Amino acid sequence: MTGMTENILEETCLYWLEELGWNTSHGPDIAPDTPDAERDSYSDVILKERLRASLSQINPDVPAVGIDEAVKKLLVTDSPDLLVNNRNFHRFLTDGVDVEVPSNDEYGGTKHLKVWLVDIDDIENNDWLALNQLTVIEKSVAGQSEVNRRTDVVLYLNGLPIAVLELKNPGDENATIKHAYNQLQTYKKDIPSLFTTNELLVISDGILARSGTLTSGWDRYMPWRTVSGEEVAPKGTPELETLVRGLFERRYFLDYILNFVVFEDDGATLIKKAAAYHQYWAVNKALACTLSACGIDGDPTKLIGRFPKEQDPWEGREDSLIYGKGTKHFDGKRIGVVWHTQGSGKSLSMTFYSGKVVRHPDMGNPTLVIITDRNDLDDQLFGTFANCKDLLRQSPVQAGNRSHLRELLKVASGGIVFTTIQKFMPDERGDVHPLLSARNNIVVIADEAHRSQYDFIDGFARHLHDALPNASFIGFTGTPIESDDRSTPAVFGDYIDKYDILRAVEDGATVPIYYESRLARIELSEARLSEIDPEFEHITEAEEETGKQKLKTKWAALEAMVGADDRIKLVVRDLVAHFEKRLDTMDGKAMIVCMSRRICVDIYNALKEIRPDWHSDDESEGFMKIVMSGSASDHIDWQPHIRNKAGREDLAKRFKDPGNGLKLVIVRDMWLTGFDCPSMHTMYVDKPMSGHNLMQAIARVNRVFRDKPGGLVVDYIGLADSLKKALANYTASGGRGDATIDQEQAAAVLMEKYEVVRDMMHGFDYHAVIEDIPAKRISGITQAMEFILGQDDGKKRYLPAVSTLTKAFALAVPHEKAIQIRDEVGFFQEVRAALVKTTGDEQGRTPDEIDSAIKQLVSRAVASTEVVDIFEAAGMDKPDISILSDEFLEEVKALPQKNLALELLKKLINDEIKTRSKKNVIQARSFAKMLELAVKKYQNRAIEAAEIIQELIELARELRKSEQRGDSLGLTEDEVAFYDALADNGSAKDMIGDEKLRTIAQLLVDRVKRSVSIDWTLRENARAQIRVMVKRILRQYGYPPDLQKAATELVIEQAEVLCKEWSVE
Repeated sequence: MTGMTENILEETCLYWLEELGWNTSHGPDIAPDTPDAERDSYSDVILKERLRASLSQINPDVPAVGIDEAVKKLLVTDSPDLLVNNRNFHRFLTDGVDVEVPSNDEYGGTKHLKVWLVDIDDIENNDWLALNQLTVIEKSVAGQSEVNRRTDVVLYLNGLPIAVLELKNPGDENATIKHAYNQLQTYKKDIPSLFTTNELLVISDGILARSGTLTSGWDRYMPWRTVSGEEVAPKGTPELETLVRGLFERRYFLDYILNFVVFEDDGATLIKKAAAYHQYWAVNKALACTLSACGIDGDPTKLIGRFPKEQDPWEGREDSLIYGKGTKHFDGKRIGVVWHTQGSGKSLSMTFYSGKVVRHPDMGNPTLVIITDRNDLDDQLFGTFANCKDLLRQSPVQAGNRSHLRELLKVASGGIVFTTIQKFMPDERGDVHPLLSARNNIVVIADEAHRSQYDFIDGFARHLHDALPNASFIGFTGTPIESDDRSTPAVFGDYIDKYDILRAVEDGATVPIYYESRLARIELSEARLSEIDPEFEHITEAEEETGKQKLKTKWAALEAMVGADDRIKLVVRDLVAHFEKRLDTMDGKAMIVCMSRRICVDIYNALKEIRPDWHSDDESEGFMKIVMSGSASDHIDWQPHIRNKAGREDLAKRFKDPGNGLKLVIVRDMWLTGFDCPSMHTMYVDKPMSGHNLMQAIARVNRVFRDKPGGLVVDYIGLADSLKKALANYTASGGRGDATIDQEQAAAVLMEKYEVVRDMMHGFDYHAVIEDIPAKRISGITQAMEFILGQDDGKKRYLPAVSTLTKAFALAVPHEKAIQIRDEVGFFQEVRAALVKTTGDEQGRTPDEIDSAIKQLVSRAVASTEVVDIFEAAGMDKPDISILSDEFLEEVKALPQKNLALELLKKLINDEIKTRSKKNVIQARSFAKMLELAVKKYQNRAIEAAEIIQELIELARELRKSEQRGDSLGLTEDEVAFYDALADNGSAKDMIGDEKLRTIAQLLVDRVKRSVSIDWTLRENARAQIRVMVKRILRQYGYPPDLQKAATELVIEQAEVLCKEWSVE
């Protein structure tokens, strides 16, 4: 029975695409110099004739000269930067290509036309093609040589390579999805022309499947969990099939690449982002609800891709429809609420939604009003939209004050306006806000739509309704609406879509949050806090806005208690020790949340006293900073920490940069919502918070970053009850998953994983090694390696067990249990690293782990510069297999650690066999079989360790001798490879003699080398021609007829491994 292979996976993928309406073909069938060639050379990645034919069909009113100009613009790139070229192409895709053609009038002038690249009105009018095994050859970056790459599956839309799928063999445990990701990174570097028009990248090993963009890091490749958007595919469903059927259904795919791909440009960095499945489906549901709420009988599934329309779809309609009068009555115009858990891309979802609404033809150039309840949140969200203006086809505008807002909203149509809710105050208290616009195509989008944010009962929301009586309302929130909140649904409506913590963590959109109470450490009990009136929680985020003096007084009393000097010293002393232990284990950032600006400054000063090197007067330097607003009238001691908007933005850039030395920020309320710093893994909370505000704040640490296993919230104020209440509301709203996980659970998991590794070390006194001097410790590590290797599948079990333990340790530290076993975990890691380096393992430490967030523990007993090298520890020089000396082999044989000696020899021989297999298939296969038989005898206990070591030493000597065979035979390296293929059957050599075999080998190298072409191995007609040629030569020189078939196949197989090198020469 044939197992699953990469080729079968490719064919399966093409089958699914064919069912979805894509045409499929084999890449070599359209290669240059074939009967059905569609490429002039292997460097051509755009199928020019398909492109030209498609553009002519889609744009029948554009003359041929205009089509030719559009094709030329698509073929020529303007920049050496792939991402810049890709962005230019995306603009062509969404906005069309501008061309100039003769006007054919009496004046002989020219006119400007648009050439559209896709037909959004009739998807069948597009050319859909999926190819597998497409070979691309490009000049290397240095231009000195050519690079030959063969892709798995490439999807073409109207002749343009729009998506690339890299697949790995599901039957090979070493062919992982991570290897597929790494291969795409190599392709981007080696054959960038294939990616100039790319919109989507997919990686899969047949089991897992992820999609991303040109700039997506490994941690941002996301799954696609649904085909229709109605339900998530059940666990166990093949992820690749769900992704292909859900994302590459042709109508969905067009919608996706036109409306759900965005280039975020902040002026310094350009990032390409694409929607995750929950964003795609939520936005489309929200669009349907929007059309309904606006009283528009439009089609929510209509593809949008051309903007602006020449014809205004609202032109000529009755005022009763546009202004909501007459027969249609829009009471409330409630669109609904999108609840997507914090950290799962809410701001980007709002951007995608806005892009679709403003460009939907049935909306008639609407006005969007995006409201927040704080200036800093308004700035953050505005920044996201401003960075995505390509998608929105316009630049959003931020209202500076009330008069500016009124001016912006009195326009006849269009515009994306950002404002805080407070700017909807009337001129005088108690007045009714003046009418600004009665248009029906105004959509109000509220960020974090909650009663506590907007005072919907009798406050700002009423003024908003007075100003825009026919507007429709939609809310986006990262936390559920409180169960007793009746006013928020009354304004916005019911939930449109939910994406909860459980799904976000399962999808890898966020990481889990762990909770640790440190109250006992600072001797401040929750009972003391309960003395303060519970009402304090309602003013935690809006001190300046409240007019309730009673609450201000309560807050001041609590602030005085929390900010007492002796308490601050206790908190800071504990915090420093805690954070330094965290940084020992996992690189990243932290945030301290304080009750007041005064406490922020006092905390800073206390930190500075303990760790003076953390402070710097230089704005561009320093380990820590305070982020807060203020004015010249504030206390003189606060002034160094008060910055203008630009200064705070510079700090944000420093803090968000994982490599920047700014590791710790102190805030009161800034950066607690809407602020993304993925590398931040710890939040120290010393401020009372509850409900929505608490959930929003702690979510700052749930962002995905490299291999960060989770975030940690450290409680110095007593948040336990508030968290329980928030979680109760979350669950009552239908949310699944824990908002936070108690740190004790992380410690329990750590101890469980620790026991697994410790059990594997049972019988080996590793404690003595840990406590020994560094020089002897290295020897102890080799003994530990020997101990592990002596167990059944010891290495195979040990490597993943220590990896799991390392992540569990990073989550639990600095829990006391973690600190107690720190040195043991460090030792286990050292043994693992030495095993990977010395014996080699595909599942060992990858290049990405070197750039890992989780640090390898450096034991207190070993200097950080010491690296375990088994050869050095054994007093041996590191060998080169090609000159493997008898002296070295004897040294290996004399090693006291026999299991380690065996692993060393296996690795050295295996590496050499892999190298040989790229040149001489038969020889490599022979040595691999010898190695396999020897190891099998040892595993079956047929021979002892000393005996197999002797066998492997003899095998290594044979490998060394085999390099000289060409000299003795009078053949080149390539000729020896063909000679071995012909002589594989010993009787052939006996029957026709060694001289004839050498002659045939020389002739075959010459003839085959001149006959092969690129992709010949994939084209059956080319393979057949070479097979005929080989058989003719074998017959000509009297090769035994009954052996010719087998010999021919071996020659073809040998030619395949050499053809790549030959075809580029």
